Amino acid sequence: MSFVPLELLKSQLNIDHATDDALLTHKIAAAEEYAAAYLGVPLSSFNPFPATITEAILQLAAHLYENREAVLIGMSADYLPFGVVDFLRPYRKEVTGHVPE
Repeated sequence: MSFVPLELLKSQLNIDHATDDALLTHKIAAAEEYAAAYLGVPLSSFNPFPATITEAILQLAAHLYENREAVLIGMSADYLPFGVVDFLRPYRKEVTGHVPE
């Protein structure tokens, strides 16, 4: 089950064709898995689903689609303020490693 609709990602990327739908669906799934792993809770635990988590998933999925390799050649790259982690951090379940006796 996807929490971010394919059409919303296509709108984010200004895509109006179906050629890359399977690839975009995969990018959404990867971004949702990353978000759930970072948060430490299943995405299904949010009701209602926060817009900031949707935005983080959209940003990450769009990044994965537009930058399909692990490196950038011939350009400078930097983090943008209010990026993926910034949107997810308020919802993250902190784990201290302490196990109660």
